[in-house]
Amino acid sequence: MKLYRLLTEDDSSVFCHKVSAALAKGWELHGSPTMAFDAARGVMRCAQAVTKEVEGTYSPDMKLGDQ
Repeated sequence: MKLYRLLTEDDSSVFCHKVSAALAKGWELHGSPTMAFDAARGVMRCAQAVTKEVEGTYSPDMKLGDQ
């Protein structure tokens, strides 16, 4: 089965580390990253979709970050 996650974070090295950690766990980039301005907080936000093929059956109770 294929799992999907959307990683989000402020535009900082924290975002890059979050994506790098997912890649190290076998997740693959899906599409291009995106950025948007959060006017309420005055910061840029980043997002990157990642996918991963795993064994088993999907359940909404799965902790995707642990896969």
